[in-house]
Amino acid sequence: MSLFTPEPLSGRAMPALFITVAFGFGGFLLGGVTTAGAVAGTAAAFCIYLGLGLGGFVTLVAVFVITLLVTRLGYQGKQQLGLAEDRSGRHAGQVLANLASAAVFAVIAIRYEWLAVASVAALAEAAADTTQSEIGQISSRRAWLITGFREVPPGTNGGVTLSGTLAGMVAVLLVVFTARAIDVITPGQLWITALAGFLGTIVDSLIGATIERRGWVNNDSVNFVSTAAAGLLALTFLRI
Repeated sequence: MSLFTPEPLSGRAMPALFITVAFGFGGFLLGGVTTAGAVAGTAAAFCIYLGLGLGGFVTLVAVFVITLLVTRLGYQGKQQLGLAEDRSGRHAGQVLANLASAAVFAVIAIRYEWLAVASVAALAEAAADTTQSEIGQISSRRAWLITGFREVPPGTNGGVTLSGTLAGMVAVLLVVFTARAIDVITPGQLWITALAGFLGTIVDSLIGATIERRGWVNNDSVNFVSTAAAGLLALTFLRI
């Protein structure tokens, strides 16, 4: 049996518990999450491991590494602009906003395996969204509102940059190719999942440029909706 071949569900729970608890604690030690964020991340990681097996968990680790690295890039510059993440790491609401959709899709995939594509697409969107924002803030002096392409300062809700968009595409591909390499998704699902993950970031920008700018929703709500949209788009493309 390959290391990443999903083991029977009956034998998956205990390894999932030990490994994801260690993952949450490690994320806390690295400063990626707060204490509550580590608990939330552990719960989401457990669901993903339970639904997708060790391969799904490794895909999640890829997302964590990508987002941690891009968040740390150019931190001082972003801090001066008032755009930097809190040094204490992401809190529980932020963690669940990015991972809850993937976790739910993964749990349903226990019964319906083809929903794995939705979970991976949601993870890819989460990685890409953070990457777009962080890279765009440190590499571009200008951004354009996705609705109408009016010039706005970097970090504006709904603002997009060329460098951020390209970096987001790379993040999507890294996550999706990781999932494919360890057989979480099939070869025929790779580009469907990648497209859905990227389109989820466009949903994020559209919501950010409209109702979030009006104060009707917060960033956590936007992140949850966009990851869910990526997953649902993957399922739609799979059925077309």
